[in-house]
Amino acid sequence: MTDTKPKILIIEDDLDVAEMLNAYFRVQGYEVFTVNWGEDGVRSAQTDHPDLVILDIRLPDIDGYEVARRLRSDRRTADIPIIFLTEKRDRSDRLQGLEIGADDYITKPFDVQELRLRVRNALKRVSQGSLTNPVTGLPEGALVDEKLSEVIGKDGAALLFIILENMDAFREAYGFVASDDVLRAISLMIVNTMREVSRPEDFLGHLSGTDFVLVLPPSNLAALSEKLRARLDQSMEYFYPIKDREQMAKQSNKLGARTFEIASLKSQITSVEQVKAELLRNKR
Repeated sequence: MTDTKPKILIIEDDLDVAEMLNAYFRVQGYEVFTVNWGEDGVRSAQTDHPDLVILDIRLPDIDGYEVARRLRSDRRTADIPIIFLTEKRDRSDRLQGLEIGADDYITKPFDVQELRLRVRNALKRVSQGSLTNPVTGLPEGALVDEKLSEVIGKDGAALLFIILENMDAFREAYGFVASDDVLRAISLMIVNTMREVSRPEDFLGHLSGTDFVLVLPPSNLAALSEKLRARLDQSMEYFYPIKDREQMAKQSNKLGARTFEIASLKSQITSVEQVKAELLRNKR
């Protein structure tokens, strides 16, 4: 990104929505381009070089998934953040978009203020080179990979993973701002627990927006893991409004947190990619 206005490309076939978003983001200080067809969107991304794409999935020619695939496969557009804007709500639809490489996903009808915050956060991640998470301020991306590479294959280091579950369902029910508040609160809870058990040089970062990894000595692993599990289990229901707590306690998609550990990095793990594969395997 340059010092000029950030550019947003909106690919949306609903003319009323496209016009509304165009006017709204121009007032917010962005340079905005709008197209109504998927093929036009691919061409515009290649020629106008936007800083971010807001992409509807249901388009009159090729769908948004195909647009995203083409953008990700072209070196000129591969790194542009993509936010899907769609009526599709199924988990499988979200996963398909994220597997293609979308950065975020928002369903219609949407809160334009929420979309503005998502756009801001996505552009902030780009400007920071994905080094810190815009919500928690914790390391992510290259900084986490660098730390993992430093300790893999060595004695004296273990990994503790914290997986937040059903954040998408919480976000859909209570909004983007509330879900960010949850993420910040949980990150502070982890940091404060580390201060009690760990050393100052121990490491905490994001492997994804809702997945944390801690690097610490094996001797501290059991104590920290136990404290975190207890505190997270006790805290989750309090993120819900009082009127919803009893009902959500019975739901399968309520907020939750799971932990798992890799006690030895000398024999069990040989690469950063293997660490991420272990995370994915434990999330299934």
